[in-house]
Amino acid sequence: MKRLASLKSLLLRIHRSEQGAEGVEKLLIIGAIVLPLLAILILFRNVISGWVTDAWDSVRSDADTAPTGPTP
Repeated sequence: MKRLASLKSLLLRIHRSEQGAEGVEKLLIIGAIVLPLLAILILFRNVISGWVTDAWDSVRSDADTAPTGPTP
């Protein structure tokens, strides 16, 4: 019976403790920001990949046509 009372008192102390609440709140806020961004990246990965590929090709073509001589 004493163990049961001890367990009950331990559970009540844990339940009343707010020590980890701030950390949990931070994790929930981060999750609320990261999960939608992750979903957008997964849903539009082909479109984003196309944009990046087009931008990279543009940079490469500009680099290929740039003058290579000394600047005045």
